[in-house]
Amino acid sequence: MIELPKKYTEFMATLDAAEREAFFPIFEQSAAQGDYGVLIRGVPSEHQALVSEAVPFGEVRVEGG
Repeated sequence: MIELPKKYTEFMATLDAAEREAFFPIFEQSAAQGDYGVLIRGVPSEHQALVSEAVPFGEVRVEGG
């Protein structure tokens, strides 16, 4: 199993179980690739996580919602 950066695990600890389950593959993908961080985008009723070259590896950025 791939070890996630500390900021990823800290951020995931703030999520509810459903969000953690939905977002975990994105955090895992970022850690496996080791190039880019994770961007969380959202509107009040929905959030999306993606690996983004606009975010440094090991960092999490939240935009919107």
